[in-house]
Amino acid sequence: MWNVLLSFSGLVAFIQLLFLPFFPESPPYLLLQKEDKAGCLKAMKQLWGEGNYHTEFDDLMKEKAITKGTKIMNVLEVLRERSVYPQLCTMLLLLLSLQLCGLSATANLQESIIPYVSLGVSISELISIIFCSSIIDRFGRRMLLCGGYLLMALILVLLEMSLLLSDRFLWLRYCSVILIFLFIIAYGIGP
Repeated sequence: MWNVLLSFSGLVAFIQLLFLPFFPESPPYLLLQKEDKAGCLKAMKQLWGEGNYHTEFDDLMKEKAITKGTKIMNVLEVLRERSVYPQLCTMLLLLLSLQLCGLSATANLQESIIPYVSLGVSISELISIIFCSSIIDRFGRRMLLCGGYLLMALILVLLEMSLLLSDRFLWLRYCSVILIFLFIIAYGIGP
């Protein structure tokens, strides 16, 4: 029944996808990135009601004034910045630990191929982090979340089908591996 357990994460993602459009965009994102003061106030009002959200808004305006002269860095500029090396090392250690996650065992592959699949899982995670960090400012968190959940749901359906049919068609085992990679990339870009 492990395939039902695997499908359960798709059900949770689908429920979140249904409710996500009813939530407002992040107020700091609207004010600091998009410079949409009216949208920020509207989102704060929707989040906190008619209560006291003006102090939060004032704090955001102060933060905007402080960061006004700072430039938003792209991925290459972040990689050249020495002050973020400890965080980058921590992130790389987490990516390398994905080799022990067990996702490669779900595809029912030969043991000699599993180390390569584990390496592919880590590379997929790295690709998703780099890709997401370069497009999040362009598309916004909401779009990436919705798109990520939709992609994840589609990939899980295809993964379930390929796992169910992998005993009849051996080539579907390799499709399962590719779908696992795509699922990790969709998760890293979206949720």
